[in-house]
Amino acid sequence: MAGHSKWKNIQGRKNAQDAKRGKIFQKLSREIYIAAKNGGADSASNPALRLALDKAKAANMPNDNVERAIKKATSSTDGANYDEVVYEGYGPGGVAILVETLTDNRNRTGTNIRVAFSRNGGNLGETGSVSYMFDRKGYLAIERAAISLDEEEMLEKVLEVGGEDLITSPEVFEIYTAPEEFTMVRDALEKEFTLAQAELTILPQTTTILTDEQQTQFEQLIEKLEDDDDVSEVYTSIGE
Repeated sequence: MAGHSKWKNIQGRKNAQDAKRGKIFQKLSREIYIAAKNGGADSASNPALRLALDKAKAANMPNDNVERAIKKATSSTDGANYDEVVYEGYGPGGVAILVETLTDNRNRTGTNIRVAFSRNGGNLGETGSVSYMFDRKGYLAIERAAISLDEEEMLEKVLEVGGEDLITSPEVFEIYTAPEEFTMVRDALEKEFTLAQAELTILPQTTTILTDEQQTQFEQLIEKLEDDDDVSEVYTSIGE
Protein backbone atom coordinates (compact mmCIF):
# COMPACT_ATOMS: atom_id res chain seq x y z
CA MET A 1 0.00 0.00 0.00
CA ALA A 2 2.84 2.40 0.80
CA GLY A 3 3.35 4.76 -2.08
CA HIS A 4 -0.09 4.11 -3.59
CA SER A 5 -1.89 7.42 -4.14
CA LYS A 6 -5.58 7.62 -4.96
CA TRP A 7 -5.77 11.41 -5.15
CA LYS A 8 -4.92 11.85 -8.84
CA ASN A 9 -7.35 9.11 -9.78
CA ILE A 10 -10.07 10.70 -7.65
CA GLN A 11 -9.56 14.12 -9.24
CA GLY A 12 -9.44 12.67 -12.75
CA ARG A 13 -12.60 10.66 -12.19
CA LYS A 14 -14.39 13.69 -10.69
CA ASN A 15 -13.58 15.83 -13.73
CA ALA A 16 -14.63 13.06 -16.12
CA GLN A 17 -17.93 12.53 -14.33
CA ASP A 18 -19.03 16.15 -14.04
CA ALA A 19 -20.95 15.75 -17.30
CA LYS A 20 -22.75 12.68 -15.91
CA ARG A 21 -24.02 14.32 -12.74
CA GLY A 22 -27.62 13.19 -13.18
CA LYS A 23 -26.62 9.55 -13.44
CA ILE A 24 -24.28 9.90 -10.45
CA PHE A 25 -27.14 11.28 -8.34
CA GLN A 26 -29.31 8.35 -9.41
CA LYS A 27 -26.67 5.86 -8.25
CA LEU A 28 -26.09 7.72 -4.99
CA SER A 29 -29.84 7.79 -4.32
CA ARG A 30 -29.89 4.02 -4.67
CA GLU A 31 -26.98 3.61 -2.21
CA ILE A 32 -28.68 5.91 0.30
CA TYR A 33 -31.94 4.04 -0.16
CA ILE A 34 -30.36 0.64 0.51
CA ALA A 35 -28.35 1.87 3.50
CA ALA A 36 -31.44 3.47 5.08
CA LYS A 37 -33.69 0.50 4.29
CA ASN A 38 -31.25 -1.96 5.87
CA GLY A 39 -30.03 0.10 8.83
CA GLY A 40 -32.49 2.90 9.47
CA ALA A 41 -32.57 6.62 8.75
CA ASP A 42 -30.29 7.73 11.60
CA SER A 43 -26.78 8.17 10.19
CA ALA A 44 -25.32 8.37 13.71
CA SER A 45 -26.21 4.72 14.29
CA ASN A 46 -26.00 3.58 10.66
CA PRO A 47 -22.40 3.66 9.37
CA ALA A 48 -23.41 2.58 5.87
CA LEU A 49 -25.81 5.51 5.61
CA ARG A 50 -23.18 7.89 6.94
CA LEU A 51 -20.78 6.77 4.19
CA ALA A 52 -23.46 7.12 1.52
CA LEU A 53 -24.32 10.61 2.77
CA ASP A 54 -20.64 11.57 2.75
CA LYS A 55 -20.40 10.47 -0.90
CA ALA A 56 -23.52 12.44 -1.74
CA LYS A 57 -22.11 15.54 -0.08
CA ALA A 58 -18.80 15.19 -1.94
CA ALA A 59 -20.76 15.00 -5.22
CA ASN A 60 -22.79 18.11 -4.31
CA MET A 61 -26.00 16.11 -4.44
CA PRO A 62 -29.04 18.27 -3.57
CA ASN A 63 -30.55 17.71 -0.12
CA ASP A 64 -33.96 17.13 -1.71
CA ASN A 65 -32.59 14.07 -3.51
CA VAL A 66 -31.07 12.75 -0.29
CA GLU A 67 -34.22 13.25 1.74
CA ARG A 68 -36.36 11.68 -0.98
CA ALA A 69 -34.20 8.54 -1.02
CA ILE A 70 -34.34 8.18 2.76
CA LYS A 71 -38.09 8.79 2.87
CA LYS A 72 -38.66 6.18 0.19
CA ALA A 73 -36.51 3.65 2.07
CA THR A 74 -38.36 4.13 5.34
CA SER A 75 -41.82 4.06 3.76
CA SER A 76 -43.77 0.96 4.70
CA THR A 77 -45.30 0.89 1.23
CA ASP A 78 -42.02 0.68 -0.68
CA GLY A 79 -41.17 -2.86 -1.75
CA ALA A 80 -38.11 -2.38 -3.94
CA ASN A 81 -35.43 -4.99 -3.40
CA TYR A 82 -31.79 -4.68 -4.46
CA ASP A 83 -28.92 -7.16 -4.30
CA GLU A 84 -25.26 -6.29 -3.96
CA VAL A 85 -23.31 -8.29 -6.55
CA VAL A 86 -19.56 -8.09 -7.25
CA TYR A 87 -18.15 -9.08 -10.65
CA GLU A 88 -14.48 -9.90 -11.21
CA GLY A 89 -12.42 -10.00 -14.35
CA TYR A 90 -9.45 -8.81 -16.37
CA GLY A 91 -9.17 -5.86 -18.71
CA PRO A 92 -6.70 -5.16 -21.53
CA GLY A 93 -3.12 -6.00 -20.62
CA GLY A 94 -4.22 -8.17 -17.71
CA VAL A 95 -5.48 -5.34 -15.47
CA ALA A 96 -7.52 -6.82 -12.59
CA ILE A 97 -11.00 -5.31 -12.25
CA LEU A 98 -13.64 -5.50 -9.51
CA VAL A 99 -17.12 -4.18 -10.28
CA GLU A 100 -19.55 -3.53 -7.41
CA THR A 101 -23.22 -3.39 -8.41
CA LEU A 102 -26.61 -2.79 -6.83
CA THR A 103 -29.29 -4.50 -8.89
CA ASP A 104 -32.93 -5.49 -8.86
CA ASN A 105 -32.32 -7.82 -11.82
CA ARG A 106 -29.24 -10.04 -11.68
CA ASN A 107 -29.74 -11.40 -15.20
CA ARG A 108 -29.82 -7.93 -16.74
CA THR A 109 -26.80 -6.74 -14.81
CA GLY A 110 -24.75 -9.88 -15.41
CA THR A 111 -25.40 -9.71 -19.14
CA ASN A 112 -24.46 -6.02 -19.33
CA ILE A 113 -21.22 -6.53 -17.40
CA ARG A 114 -20.24 -9.55 -19.50
CA VAL A 115 -20.86 -7.67 -22.75
CA ALA A 116 -18.86 -4.65 -21.53
CA PHE A 117 -15.86 -6.86 -20.78
CA SER A 118 -16.01 -8.94 -23.95
CA ARG A 119 -16.42 -5.98 -26.32
CA ASN A 120 -13.60 -3.94 -24.80
CA GLY A 121 -10.67 -6.32 -24.58
CA GLY A 122 -11.55 -7.89 -21.25
CA ASN A 123 -12.66 -11.21 -19.79
CA LEU A 124 -15.20 -11.69 -17.03
CA GLY A 125 -13.93 -14.20 -14.46
CA GLU A 126 -15.34 -16.36 -11.70
CA THR A 127 -15.92 -15.20 -8.13
CA GLY A 128 -12.53 -15.02 -6.41
CA SER A 129 -10.54 -14.80 -9.63
CA VAL A 130 -9.08 -11.36 -8.85
CA SER A 131 -10.46 -10.26 -5.46
CA TYR A 132 -7.46 -11.80 -3.68
CA MET A 133 -5.29 -9.19 -5.40
CA PHE A 134 -7.03 -6.33 -3.58
CA ASP A 135 -7.27 -5.11 0.02
CA ARG A 136 -10.16 -3.18 1.56
CA LYS A 137 -9.00 -0.02 3.30
CA GLY A 138 -10.32 3.17 4.80
CA TYR A 139 -9.16 6.23 2.88
CA LEU A 140 -9.13 9.88 3.92
CA ALA A 141 -7.63 12.94 2.25
CA ILE A 142 -6.80 16.35 3.71
CA GLU A 143 -5.75 19.16 1.40
CA ARG A 144 -2.51 20.71 2.59
CA ALA A 145 -3.36 24.27 1.57
CA ALA A 146 -5.82 24.49 4.46
CA ILE A 147 -3.40 23.46 7.24
CA SER A 148 0.12 24.25 8.44
CA LEU A 149 1.31 20.83 9.60
CA ASP A 150 4.33 19.20 7.98
CA GLU A 151 4.53 15.51 7.11
CA GLU A 152 6.08 14.43 10.40
CA GLU A 153 3.46 16.26 12.46
CA MET A 154 0.61 14.84 10.42
CA LEU A 155 2.00 11.31 10.63
CA GLU A 156 2.12 11.61 14.41
CA LYS A 157 -1.55 12.64 14.50
CA VAL A 158 -2.56 9.87 12.12
CA LEU A 159 -0.89 7.19 14.21
CA GLU A 160 -2.33 8.65 17.42
CA VAL A 161 -5.90 8.21 16.19
CA GLY A 162 -5.35 4.72 14.79
CA GLY A 163 -4.38 5.29 11.15
CA GLU A 164 -2.08 2.84 9.37
CA ASP A 165 -0.24 4.85 6.75
CA LEU A 166 0.28 8.35 5.40
CA ILE A 167 1.21 9.36 1.85
CA THR A 168 2.21 12.95 1.26
CA SER A 169 2.19 15.00 -1.93
CA PRO A 170 2.42 18.75 -2.44
CA GLU A 171 -1.38 18.97 -2.65
CA VAL A 172 -2.70 16.50 -0.10
CA PHE A 173 -2.18 14.20 2.87
CA GLU A 174 -3.64 10.76 2.14
CA ILE A 175 -4.41 8.57 5.13
CA TYR A 176 -5.10 4.82 5.06
CA THR A 177 -6.74 2.78 7.80
CA ALA A 178 -7.87 -0.76 8.49
CA PRO A 179 -11.55 -0.93 7.44
CA GLU A 180 -12.73 -1.60 10.98
CA GLU A 181 -10.86 1.49 12.22
CA PHE A 182 -12.10 3.82 9.48
CA THR A 183 -15.03 5.36 11.37
CA MET A 184 -12.97 5.99 14.50
CA VAL A 185 -10.11 7.61 12.54
CA ARG A 186 -12.47 9.69 10.41
CA ASP A 187 -14.39 11.01 13.41
CA ALA A 188 -11.17 11.87 15.25
CA LEU A 189 -9.63 13.72 12.30
CA GLU A 190 -12.86 15.59 11.55
CA LYS A 191 -12.56 17.30 14.92
CA GLU A 192 -9.40 19.08 13.72
CA PHE A 193 -9.47 19.08 9.92
CA THR A 194 -11.74 19.42 6.93
CA LEU A 195 -11.70 16.15 5.04
CA ALA A 196 -11.59 16.42 1.25
CA GLN A 197 -12.39 12.70 0.92
CA ALA A 198 -13.46 9.94 3.29
CA GLU A 199 -14.47 6.50 2.10
CA LEU A 200 -14.05 2.77 2.38
CA THR A 201 -12.23 1.67 -0.74
CA ILE A 202 -10.43 -1.25 -2.35
CA LEU A 203 -6.76 -0.99 -3.30
CA PRO A 204 -4.66 -3.25 -5.52
CA GLN A 205 -1.71 -5.02 -3.94
CA THR A 206 0.26 -4.57 -7.19
CA THR A 207 -0.38 -2.45 -10.27
CA THR A 208 -0.24 -3.00 -14.02
CA ILE A 209 1.21 -0.56 -16.56
CA LEU A 210 -0.39 -0.49 -20.01
CA THR A 211 0.76 0.53 -23.46
CA ASP A 212 -0.95 3.52 -25.06
CA GLU A 213 -3.13 1.23 -27.17
CA GLN A 214 -4.11 -0.89 -24.16
CA GLN A 215 -4.77 2.26 -22.12
CA THR A 216 -7.26 3.54 -24.71
CA GLN A 217 -9.15 0.23 -24.72
CA PHE A 218 -9.02 0.06 -20.92
CA GLU A 219 -10.55 3.52 -20.60
CA GLN A 220 -13.33 2.50 -22.98
CA LEU A 221 -14.08 -0.54 -20.82
CA ILE A 222 -14.16 1.46 -17.58
CA GLU A 223 -16.36 4.14 -19.16
CA LYS A 224 -18.79 1.46 -20.32
CA LEU A 225 -18.91 -0.14 -16.88
CA GLU A 226 -19.32 3.13 -14.99
CA ASP A 227 -22.06 4.22 -17.38
CA ASP A 228 -24.20 1.23 -16.40
CA ASP A 229 -27.02 2.25 -14.06
CA ASP A 230 -26.47 -0.81 -11.84
CA VAL A 231 -22.73 -0.23 -11.28
CA SER A 232 -21.78 1.48 -8.01
CA GLU A 233 -17.98 1.31 -8.05
CA VAL A 234 -15.22 0.02 -10.29
CA TYR A 235 -11.80 -0.84 -8.81
CA THR A 236 -8.76 -1.71 -10.92
CA SER A 237 -5.07 -2.53 -10.63
CA ILE A 238 -4.07 0.09 -13.19
CA GLY A 239 -0.74 1.78 -12.46
CA GLU A 240 0.06 5.46 -12.84
